[in-house]
Amino acid sequence: MLFNSFEFAIFFPIVTILFFLTPHKLRWLLLLLSSCVFYMYFKPVYILILAFIIAIDYIVAIQIEKQTTQKRKRLLLIFSLIANLGVLFIFKYFNFFATNFNSLLSAFHTGKQISIIELLLPIGLSFHTLQAMSYTIEVSRGKVKAEKHLGIYALYVMFYPQLVAGPIERPQNLIPQFHQRQYFSYENARRGLILIAWGLFKKMVIADRLAEFVNQVHAMPNGYYTGIPLIISAYAFIFQIYCDFSGYSDIATGCAKFMGFTLMPNFKAPFTQKNIALLWANYHISLTSWLRDYAYMPIRKHIFPNIGMWFSVFLVMILSGIWHGANWQFIIWGAANALVLVVYNNLKRKAFFQKLTAQLNNTISNLLTLTFFALPGIFFRSSSVTVAITMFKNLFKDIIPQIKLIAKNTHSERLNLLYLKQSSFDFFAAIFLLIGLMFIERKFATENVDGWLIKQNKTFRWIFYYSIITIFILIGIFKKTEFFYFQF
Repeated sequence: MLFNSFEFAIFFPIVTILFFLTPHKLRWLLLLLSSCVFYMYFKPVYILILAFIIAIDYIVAIQIEKQTTQKRKRLLLIFSLIANLGVLFIFKYFNFFATNFNSLLSAFHTGKQISIIELLLPIGLSFHTLQAMSYTIEVSRGKVKAEKHLGIYALYVMFYPQLVAGPIERPQNLIPQFHQRQYFSYENARRGLILIAWGLFKKMVIADRLAEFVNQVHAMPNGYYTGIPLIISAYAFIFQIYCDFSGYSDIATGCAKFMGFTLMPNFKAPFTQKNIALLWANYHISLTSWLRDYAYMPIRKHIFPNIGMWFSVFLVMILSGIWHGANWQFIIWGAANALVLVVYNNLKRKAFFQKLTAQLNNTISNLLTLTFFALPGIFFRSSSVTVAITMFKNLFKDIIPQIKLIAKNTHSERLNLLYLKQSSFDFFAAIFLLIGLMFIERKFATENVDGWLIKQNKTFRWIFYYSIITIFILIGIFKKTEFFYFQF
């Protein structure tokens, strides 16, 4: 079920009203059944995969807690991790592995081939796999007690607001909240609705509008576009994916907040940051912190303690790329971002670099940061490595002739000269909305929009509400489009 659908507009208020009418002891059951309905709306049979993961990790965590030796705890944890990663491998990575292995066999003229499995990737599999894994890891480390209530644990994995695309929650944050009695609060309801509305605005007004530009460029034959359209597409894509994904996180957080549950923040105005390290520290926080705690730190401490921090950064960023998708372009995207981070972290210690960056104002620093985030994004969005390489080759091609053509022609003809089929209104509306978004995010860079708005006076708040509603009605994209991160 999509957050931006008519079905969810009915589902959410019904579930929320029933939640507050249901006795506390039975609320877990209501939320669990509602989460099952929510997930089964996409493809019912894949609920069995979640049931398998839940059953394995529930039993293993209890057994881990009973063990008296670290060796036995470690063996049980490995069993749990293999089960979780095994499911993920079969559905998400097996065909990628088989295709590349078959290519290797063909290179050696070997007749044997691995058969390809025709399976659809369950929506959100990567998200709830990482969330399930964090539970058994934390239990094995002794940082959280094994949850004895099967229904509560199942709800931890399946809580519908963040089931499909996160935030990837930790057990010590979410499970205790399911045991607490939640009461209806006007403040929670107000903040929840603000977050839901803001998330829908970012998705349906900004992300889906930008997607029309980006999709057009990537839908054309390889090499069709050169210069300015490719540059526009590269920047437009990172804002599209940010508004789409952070919009989902806002809606998820808002739905949970309405019922009294607090989810971890997943974004903290990352595109307002003045260097790439700060951008990544505030972007997709639940994944980056997961990789830091469960991949980067163990690798640095136990596996490769003497090879330097930068190797670990490369390894973790490549893992991030692989997590996003079973394609070489995602692996290259991860490696490219690692390279940018490593180069920046080396340069920032140099005196000449410190003097240079000190002379740059925040706007220029921010633009440079976005550029170094957007360039690897070309691999992320492209359908293949070949397409991405061609786009890089053509990125700065024909820019001068294009600028001359634009300068000589009327305002209404300029987009046509770039072969962009959108109207001038759509183009400049998107630019205006992005400027507005960046301005607003600078105002509440340390908190969510709900916290920022509540601090404003009543007149400002209502002007803001009516402005958002008016823009939403006039230029919103009212199509039933999936959120970009559903594919992961």
